[in-house]
Amino acid sequence: MDLSFLTPLYERAGPWASVYADTSTIDESTPERRELHARQACRDLLEQGADEATGYAVYDALASYTHGAAPAGRAVFAHGGEVVLDPPLAIRPPAPVTSWSVLPRVGPLLGLAGEEPVCLVAYIDRKGADFELRTTLGSRPAGQIHGEEWPLHRTASDDWSERHFQLKVENTWEQNARDIAEALSACQEETRAGLVVLAGDERERRAVHDALPLRLQPLTIETHHGGRSAGADSRLLDEDVERARQEHALRHAAAELERFRAARNPSADGGIVVAAEGVPALVDAAREHRISELLVDPDGPDAAREVWVGDEPDQLAVRRTDARYLSEREPHTARADDALLRSAAMTGAEAVMVPPAGDDAPDIARPAGGLGALLRWSRPDGT
Repeated sequence: MDLSFLTPLYERAGPWASVYADTSTIDESTPERRELHARQACRDLLEQGADEATGYAVYDALASYTHGAAPAGRAVFAHGGEVVLDPPLAIRPPAPVTSWSVLPRVGPLLGLAGEEPVCLVAYIDRKGADFELRTTLGSRPAGQIHGEEWPLHRTASDDWSERHFQLKVENTWEQNARDIAEALSACQEETRAGLVVLAGDERERRAVHDALPLRLQPLTIETHHGGRSAGADSRLLDEDVERARQEHALRHAAAELERFRAARNPSADGGIVVAAEGVPALVDAAREHRISELLVDPDGPDAAREVWVGDEPDQLAVRRTDARYLSEREPHTARADDALLRSAAMTGAEAVMVPPAGDDAPDIARPAGGLGALLRWSRPDGT
């Protein structure tokens, strides 16, 4: 998961209110039930020590969500009397989470926000394509491409001149497909989308698929739902996109676990360990900005282990007595997963949720304690 969308949470010192709410049930009692849940979340925050302004900001946010604004759930992060970030959740929270802590409680996002990839959807017809970018924060237009508009329609005649015209039609289709593929490739490179979905009639989307560069072929799928025309079934397209994202996430997690296994067990002929696991080793790597990718098992015993943190992302330590690693101000305790995710987000690292065993993911190379990392570089002593 790209953690850059979390950076607004780390531009201010805590404490923070963090709430994960289920907004999936819609019926005639929804407004009253949602208001009740919002009131309970506010009450819980105040009992944990939150200031009234922040507690009521969370209440207003949870009570005001309208139908369709967050189909599965919502995460709300508030500080200083205002909601700073409220991303939608792709998966319903199994239980409400309400936290008042020095760091925002972001750990559950790995499993609830919907694992990346960022998805680039191309709505294709013979005349061009519209591009849409879908992320954990929603969707937005990402441009369009217009191809040649004449000639586009074939005829049924066997006359030589008509056959010549049909050849021009075929050439126009092929050129438009190449132009769409070129524009789509440029858009994917610019947005760093990890998944490309082609929607439209079979012939047009297949022609574009075939014209894509080889580097995009493994990232691209087709769907016969949705399209560029008015009235296309977007609901089934949404289901196809979400299914593709979930399958991609499992494949990606399995691949990263295999990379982690190889990195922590290098070959005997001079291989270098470029992986870390366990809280002490990860805290050490985070202080030196060496984490490239953080692996997190939310149910692992180390996720909730307490560490000491200062105001800056690289100010963290296993023990309070490690004062040289902390700020001059009074340090605070925080969960290990939240502290390491803050460090990862602010140093450009990514995060991968380790799927539960038996969740169609191989049970190999799981980091000890549930926390591990692939490193950007290793120390000369191999640590």
